[in-house]
Amino acid sequence: MDERSGPCGQMQAVSARVWPRRGGPAGMVLCAALIALSQPADAQMERPRFAFDPATAAMPGFNMNGAPGLVDMPGAAMAPDATLSSTVSHVGGTTRGTVTFQIAPRLSGSFRYSGLDGLRRLGGVAIPNHDGGLYYDRSFDLRFHLLREGRYRPDVTIGLQDFAGTSLFGAEYIVAGKTVMPGLRVTAGLGWGRLGSYKPLGRMGTRPTDLLEQGGVPSYDRWFRGDVAAFGGLEWAVTDRLTLMAEYSSDAYVEEVANGLFARKSPWNIGLDYRFDNGTRARVMAMHGAALGAQLSFHTNPRSSPMPGGTETAPLPVYRRSAAERVDRGWLADAGARQTIPARLSAALEGERLIPGGLELSETRAVLRLINPVYGPEPQAIGRAARAMSRTLPGTVETFVIVPVVRGMAMSAITLQRADLERLEHAPARDLLARAVITDAAGLSPAPGMTAEPPLTWYLGPDLRYSLFDPSNPFRADVVATARAMYRITPRLELSGSISTRVAGNLDQIDRRDPSGLPRVRTDFALYAREGDPSLDHLTLTHYLRPGRDLYGRLSLGYLEQMYAGVSAELLWKPVDSRLALGLEVNHVAQRDFDQGFGLRDYEITTGHLSAYYDLGRGYHAQLDVGRYLAGDVGATLSLDREFVNGWRLGVFATLTDASAEEFGEGSFDKGIRFTIPVGHLLGQPSRRLGKVTVRPLTRDGGARLDLRDRLYEQVRDYHRPELEKTWGRVWR
Repeated sequence: MDERSGPCGQMQAVSARVWPRRGGPAGMVLCAALIALSQPADAQMERPRFAFDPATAAMPGFNMNGAPGLVDMPGAAMAPDATLSSTVSHVGGTTRGTVTFQIAPRLSGSFRYSGLDGLRRLGGVAIPNHDGGLYYDRSFDLRFHLLREGRYRPDVTIGLQDFAGTSLFGAEYIVAGKTVMPGLRVTAGLGWGRLGSYKPLGRMGTRPTDLLEQGGVPSYDRWFRGDVAAFGGLEWAVTDRLTLMAEYSSDAYVEEVANGLFARKSPWNIGLDYRFDNGTRARVMAMHGAALGAQLSFHTNPRSSPMPGGTETAPLPVYRRSAAERVDRGWLADAGARQTIPARLSAALEGERLIPGGLELSETRAVLRLINPVYGPEPQAIGRAARAMSRTLPGTVETFVIVPVVRGMAMSAITLQRADLERLEHAPARDLLARAVITDAAGLSPAPGMTAEPPLTWYLGPDLRYSLFDPSNPFRADVVATARAMYRITPRLELSGSISTRVAGNLDQIDRRDPSGLPRVRTDFALYAREGDPSLDHLTLTHYLRPGRDLYGRLSLGYLEQMYAGVSAELLWKPVDSRLALGLEVNHVAQRDFDQGFGLRDYEITTGHLSAYYDLGRGYHAQLDVGRYLAGDVGATLSLDREFVNGWRLGVFATLTDASAEEFGEGSFDKGIRFTIPVGHLLGQPSRRLGKVTVRPLTRDGGARLDLRDRLYEQVRDYHRPELEKTWGRVWR
């Protein structure tokens, strides 16, 4: 996630408006978030290793809200940087599921989905359009670590809970924690909102008490306002695995008690936490003197690998020429020897699971077009190709130019000197990078007939489609049998298609059809799921091109995605050594029939976006898209991602358009979180396959874009210098 986009970026804008008038902790939290991002993600800061959890490098226990804390109250500790945590808790008819990401060493964010069984009234008023069963609520949290624990200094954290939802769980807090002796930690804090509802110590201004029906916007007029109360507790590590905790809660659970979800007889909660070998933690809790609860927490870190270094076979070593081989030009006069060189190089590349896209050879220079279908870190493919060249090309060839090719487009030209390969094979990878020259490859794309890439590729197997956060069923999914195929007419002209049929699932049972003040460009998803079996998922003819230096193009025609058919054109400007890229996309599409055959509906629209992409450094990446969306609304989408060298990406996005919150409906504007998980990282085997998951609290019509599979930026950037530098350490693998 990048700290200038998504909910963080929007809140910065809100903070700038509010701070001059109100000041106080709300602005402090948001400004502190900016400070957090100015610190290197790998900064080594003083942090005690808690005696009660030595095996997980200071991993604190997580509370019922999916954040470091006691039983239900927040704590001051932070998880290790980049930790991704999932927590599920249940007590008194309330189930909470939370995903938390440690965005930066001092900043974390959470998304929580809660189900309250039997909640019928809020604030004494009946909940509209609710039958009295499970009531679902979505909420976002932010935590900022103000102070890190030292010898005499406590951890101090400031947090916003449910800061952009309905405010059912809305609260703010400042909390301190200190390890006073090995295995014993003390926590104390002040809370507002829910955390100020039991025996308040006083009041700080006026806080609105109504719930926000639409939700989705920062409720900054409530932050650190109203009643304030104290909370606190103790954690005692009985063993390295078992921790006991007791807390005094400042949450009166007003709505839950009023609806009879449980009785609250005491402010004291007690918990027992057990850690398993894999870091998973299980808890049981005695709550409010009247209820028992249970909780599971799972933790992973994209930086760590289940198989460090991978399990692929090692490449062959660089061949070191003799002095005689360096000057032997006999091969130039031997036509038979010259003709065998491409075949020998192709065989060597195929042994490395690489595909040659053509070879140009002169006395001292070789230009190899290279197609990498396997290796996630691109330098690994480049390094293996260079070794293969050293073992098959004549000794007089001193300069190797490796041109990675994707969809028939030459992405860059990496020039290596053969003598450097021979001299630096066992030196640090950065030494070879310092000698490499990376330039634009315009004009070097392979001609038809040059590439050995197979013209036809296909897939037949299962896929998963899912729908999240439907109030009548928060998770629905279909397992479908899918057949996909792609035929390369030329290296840059592809015909691709996909059909599928449902094997099992319940997406066709979605019966909710929310009102919309905009054209139904996405909210008819249920009709497509119900009627589209079997379905033509896409059928497109796509042409890729390099119109000039630093320029890349795409033109797609056909059934572009599940709901739309038409034509899509894209132009990308991306210098090979720049962190900045600019793109233009224009689409004219018609809505497809619900059965996802060849028919079209009456709705047509022209959409388009200007896009700016920027690598902010230290693993953070930002994207801004400005233009017209499928419903005709005009606005911008800001995306922030945190990216890791092993291919993991985690990020947030938010879209604001000229569609009002009332037209948009529940949620007020489009937003969400997304994950990209590299399959090779999990399996320890080379793979370019990526698992992508996008989580939106709601699917609405505002801010909707085409779901195109082949946008240019992600294909182009991987082989440019900023990205190659990040994973260059794999060049000798």
